[in-house]
Amino acid sequence: MSVMRKTPLAIAAVLATTIAMPALAVAALFEVGTLPGENAMPDPACPAKPCLAISRTTGYQVKVGDARDPHVVKEDGRIVAWTIKLARPGKKQIEFFKKNLGGDSTAQLTVLRPGNKLYARVLAQGDPVALEPYFGQTAQFALRKSIPVKKGNVIGLSVPTWAPALAINQAGTVSWRASRPKGACNDFSKPTAQTTTANITRFFCLYRTARLTYSATVVSDPKRTSEAAPAG
Repeated sequence: MSVMRKTPLAIAAVLATTIAMPALAVAALFEVGTLPGENAMPDPACPAKPCLAISRTTGYQVKVGDARDPHVVKEDGRIVAWTIKLARPGKKQIEFFKKNLGGDSTAQLTVLRPGNKLYARVLAQGDPVALEPYFGQTAQFALRKSIPVKKGNVIGLSVPTWAPALAINQAGTVSWRASRPKGACNDFSKPTAQTTTANITRFFCLYRTARLTYSATVVSDPKRTSEAAPAG
């Protein structure tokens, strides 16, 4: 009687048909608010004149050249950090802003769910950050607790006082919206910043030729990139 011996290659082939391989789930890291090439983040105004800043409002970018909705989330995931590019205002400019716009420069990330007629609900927020120690730098802040986001959410920036994170003299195809009501688009001192969750507000005011210089880092939810091998 003869005995058939299996080679290692034959054994491997048998195992491949009887053992289901685990599927691989992969998450991606991406920035919301940054764009490549000629649409890269510009330098914010200040200390050159006019020295303009985001003041007492919540805003998000609507368009940069041909790119629409750069602050809209494209995939479900979690925000883990946010970045802001800050100008370096002069001493007198800082004193002016503090005196007229509520005090020290601060900002916080705000997640919005857009609705009809330019209304949006505040879903979540990061902690407020004092910005003055980082003037003249691009600063990234890790969140103490990541914030879940869904595709279609808007990542805004809430500025209760002022923030030198506004690039001016941009092309006419560059625009952003602020949480100011109709008839108050030029009232930059009135507080309209969204600083609590569940609020519903209208982003009526559109400002052209200017860009908000911030972005957010999102880790997408894991996606299956391969299916389990069928059992033989």
